[in-house]
Amino acid sequence: MRVLVAEDDQSLRSVLERGLKEYGYVVDAVADGDEALKWLRAYEYEVAVLDWRMPGRSGLEVVEEARRTAVRTPILMLTARDTPADRVAGLRTGADDYLVKPFDFDELLARLDALQRRPALTLPPRLGLGNVVFDPATRETTVDGEPVPLTATETGILELLLRRSPSVVTRRTIALQVWEDEADAIGSNTIDVHVGRLRSKLAGSDVTVKAVRGTGYKLVGP
Repeated sequence: MRVLVAEDDQSLRSVLERGLKEYGYVVDAVADGDEALKWLRAYEYEVAVLDWRMPGRSGLEVVEEARRTAVRTPILMLTARDTPADRVAGLRTGADDYLVKPFDFDELLARLDALQRRPALTLPPRLGLGNVVFDPATRETTVDGEPVPLTATETGILELLLRRSPSVVTRRTIALQVWEDEADAIGSNTIDVHVGRLRSKLAGSDVTVKAVRGTGYKLVGP
């Protein structure tokens, strides 16, 4: 899953970027509000983390402008401002959640997971189709309760397909969400190779990854 992190404190930005990558996210990290807005408009993110105080546009101004221009990415605000009035201002402007500094990284991860589930309220914490289950907390995939050894890239593809199921996920969306540099995946057979390996590893399940000609892929279950 691809996440945008906008934080002007270099040390905190590095911690967030490293931690989120270790958790399985593809991370774009920027240091000011103007860059954050530009990236929000350019890419389809699963979620964004914005600091309230940044050079250029503030996090609040980024949220306001993003919502005004129909950017629907779930947004978590980070800030040292912890009064009720501040929280109300952030949420009313269009932020989806609010986390006060200093914070526990595990809580940040839990909130990001929750934000990604929010648009589809029927999704449980674990994502599943047929006898295939993916746990976002552990990054583990099982078939009939037995672990399936997937690479980080295969896991990213499966998670995206599960979150978007039963819709078709375009090749471009897969490239944007799973690869650090989407250019490495677009215009080559890289995506097809990784999807083929994922399909092979799910061969013992009742779920398959179906190619939709000229578009992308989707999961097909029982």
